[in-house]
Amino acid sequence: MMDIAILKNLHNSLSGDVLFDNLHKTLYATDASVYRKIPLAVAFPKDENDIKTLIAFATKNNITLIPRTAGTSLAGQCVGDGIVVDVAKHFTNILSFNEQAKTIKLQPGIVRDSLNVFLKPYSLFFGPNTSTSNRCMIGGMVGNNSSGSTSIKYGVTRDKVLEIDAILSDGSTAIFKEITSDEFINKTKENTLEGRIYKSIYQELIQEATQQEIKKEFPKPEIHRRNTGYAVDEFLISDLFGGTEPTINVAKFLSGSEGTLAFSTSITLRLDDVPPAESIMVCSHFKSVNESLIATVTAMKHNLYNCELMDKTILDCTKNNRELAKNRFFLQGDPEAVLMLEVSAKTIEEAEVLADNLIATLKKNNFGYHHPKIFGEDIAKVHYLRKAGLGALGNMIGDRKAVACIEDTAVALEDLPNYIVEFTQIMDKYQQNAVYYAHAGAGELHLRPILNLKKKEDVVLFRKITTETAELVKKYKGSFSGEHGDGIVRAEFIPLMIGEQNYQLLRRIKKAFDPNNVFNQGKITDAFSMDKNLRYEVDRKEPAIKTIQDFSDSEGILKLAEKCNGSGDCRKPVEAGGTMCPSYRATKNEKDTTRARANTLREFLTNSDETNKFNHEELKEVFDLCLSCKACASECPSNVDIATMKAEFLYQYQETNGYSLRNHLFANNVKYNKLGSIAPAITNLVLSTSLAKAFMGIAQERKVPKLAPKTLKKWYQKQPKSKNTKNVYLFCDEFTNFYDVEIGKDAFYLFEKLGYNLQIINHEESGRSFISKGFLKEAKAVCNLNVEIFKDIITAQSPLIGVEPSAILTFKDEYIRLADDKKSAEKIAKNVFTFEEFLAQELENKNIDIALFTSKKKDIKIHGHCHQKALSGTHSSFQVLNIPKNYSVTLISSGCCGMAGSFGYEKEHYAVSMQVGEDTLFPKVRNYSADTEIAAAGTSCRHQIFDGTKRIAKHPITILKEALL
Repeated sequence: MMDIAILKNLHNSLSGDVLFDNLHKTLYATDASVYRKIPLAVAFPKDENDIKTLIAFATKNNITLIPRTAGTSLAGQCVGDGIVVDVAKHFTNILSFNEQAKTIKLQPGIVRDSLNVFLKPYSLFFGPNTSTSNRCMIGGMVGNNSSGSTSIKYGVTRDKVLEIDAILSDGSTAIFKEITSDEFINKTKENTLEGRIYKSIYQELIQEATQQEIKKEFPKPEIHRRNTGYAVDEFLISDLFGGTEPTINVAKFLSGSEGTLAFSTSITLRLDDVPPAESIMVCSHFKSVNESLIATVTAMKHNLYNCELMDKTILDCTKNNRELAKNRFFLQGDPEAVLMLEVSAKTIEEAEVLADNLIATLKKNNFGYHHPKIFGEDIAKVHYLRKAGLGALGNMIGDRKAVACIEDTAVALEDLPNYIVEFTQIMDKYQQNAVYYAHAGAGELHLRPILNLKKKEDVVLFRKITTETAELVKKYKGSFSGEHGDGIVRAEFIPLMIGEQNYQLLRRIKKAFDPNNVFNQGKITDAFSMDKNLRYEVDRKEPAIKTIQDFSDSEGILKLAEKCNGSGDCRKPVEAGGTMCPSYRATKNEKDTTRARANTLREFLTNSDETNKFNHEELKEVFDLCLSCKACASECPSNVDIATMKAEFLYQYQETNGYSLRNHLFANNVKYNKLGSIAPAITNLVLSTSLAKAFMGIAQERKVPKLAPKTLKKWYQKQPKSKNTKNVYLFCDEFTNFYDVEIGKDAFYLFEKLGYNLQIINHEESGRSFISKGFLKEAKAVCNLNVEIFKDIITAQSPLIGVEPSAILTFKDEYIRLADDKKSAEKIAKNVFTFEEFLAQELENKNIDIALFTSKKKDIKIHGHCHQKALSGTHSSFQVLNIPKNYSVTLISSGCCGMAGSFGYEKEHYAVSMQVGEDTLFPKVRNYSADTEIAAAGTSCRHQIFDGTKRIAKHPITILKEALL
């Protein structure tokens, strides 16, 4: 164990940071693979000098550096016990761009999709397109030689790499780029580490016997997805080594080397023209996977831009995700496999011809039973469904998971059907129902056995299945790693795949580049064992975690946390759209991702020696900036609901450590608002003072919401009884009752005009404030009272609707976990709606008279409340605000507003809260004209919009009320 003082000195010597606390070591112990190794420290270098300092430190102390960008690697490339070097934080700049030459030079921390956003105005793009493209980074793509769904048309990352600026293992720098054969020879004569590298390559590969051995043992040349070991076969095209090309480029050799040879600081890429403007996707349905693969060989003769496969297991996993379920619209029946076949052309008419010809060929050969054509924006939805397949596999309930070990095999396209037949025989032998999905057109399927790696017998199977599959791939002279890399899981099979002589060649080349084994030890050569250092201790005794909420739908809170497989969807940047994860978007710190929170909770619930396993400061820190937006409950393909787990953590932690005064005040706001409402004017005056804000820990910049002169419930008691007969119950939430009374009045006026008898009965508060502050005993009591009150009243004929989304949606979400009478809670939930949901249903049922509304024009922009987006959707808001026939309504992609109830008021969270707003929402609102109406259903959202932009946002209820004639 290294002395802490030594690590502190290292930290002080950098412009960036070196962190070695328990939390950060936990966060970086895993990636998206099945492996776990606690690193010595995590470094965040700011510049090249920092990297040189880290290399010198590692050399002196005989430790390894593990380079990392987004940490989405599936094979364990980012896992190690040295110093993890995260360049995703600071190495994020585009250094130069040449539109005419179609090249770009950038740092390794640029997100692939963000790069293409930059390139879009120039009609250029970077072709390789992984399923993680909205968060994976160019450095990682180069390290793994990634390819993705577009490789059949645009090739792999290696094809695009022109130059790599790198720091070598002795701290010297080198630029690897295309040079002539003569220049290569001259390099071998230099008395530098770079010169010795060139000399070693030359001396090794000049031998004809070595060249022949490579040709004999390496994958078939027509397999363009080839990433097993180092790409020494890339050199054989040079006229120096038996080929015909007069140039040679070591940068292409570095592609796929997983950071084991040099540390890349900038990368120059060749770009492509964007694809033709018009595309059509044919989603062919099949009754078996094998039929789909035979059909693939025929379909690939049609000049496809994409040819991807999803099997039934993947498709079934998407059923239980709120966001993914929306993208299943094209499915008919229950297919065993679906091929997504995309054609492109300059005009839609030309694309139609191509698609129809493709379908005709498939039908002529009796392939498939349904061939729908997908157009326009719907194509992206289908792509998203496939891309989310990796994460969706985490939705499998229990300990058996689809394991990444043989998921990266690639064979020649004509070999694929026979290869899969033999692969299925292996699976049948081990009684496995494997998962089949991804890049059928490229001869690569992401095949996954379903195993429980907590059990010894399945760990044994893990090795057996991997070994037999490797032997099968070798039989077909395929590549055991097509695009995901060797990492830990496949590296020890490299001698089998390329032969012992070639493996020893790789070891010697590694030695030439990195004599002290500084770079990413245990990957590709001298590999770590593939069945050791797993994420879970084998045959462990499962911890018994008692919770106040019901997590039985995931078999307990620990298994809910374990659903996170590390795919990193929570790291997607603002331009990727959606909401998850607002705190990460604001800070760009791994600590503030959904993944970090799930991993940290898993780590401590599993390994803590505390009586209360939640009693850890690391958990408090990692949950601190969670806004409980619930975006992860829908946008995370694995449905890792961090907001619910945070509430449980806060409860468990505070039960041991006590509840703070501020949390007590915020959680019990209903009690104190009742007192304050006795003299609201005085209360408002006092709470607006600096002293009161300081006492409550509220940011001085904030305006404290003002209590209304009279509560909605008191106002309602004085109103005459409605003569309308269609009964609807209003949940008089604590926010509308005390603060937003005018909106409540607008609701009554609107519903009266529309023919409804809107009623309030005596009920409890929603419990939202209790839940958000972890006062779950109090929340449970409120929940049980409300369930008892409403269980015999709320029906399809007399539904319960709400004004404030975060309050009414507790009935659909938290109440199901908290209620003692769960059956009644679930029955109520079926007939609980936001105001917008209810009116949208009534509109569809033709129960709304649109003649009651104005015909004047108005431009309306809707900012959806996070809980609406996650739990019920915002399309209903769009529908109801379109009732006035000349209203122009737009749902804006605005992410999270950043207020999140009391979060944005708390002084230590104010800056992050405002940054979340600045990430997406505020700039858009500021750009709208003064006569554009901003609609926001959430009370926190409206306050945040005003604080951040000085624009007044209105509840949709108010906008519709004002639209009445």
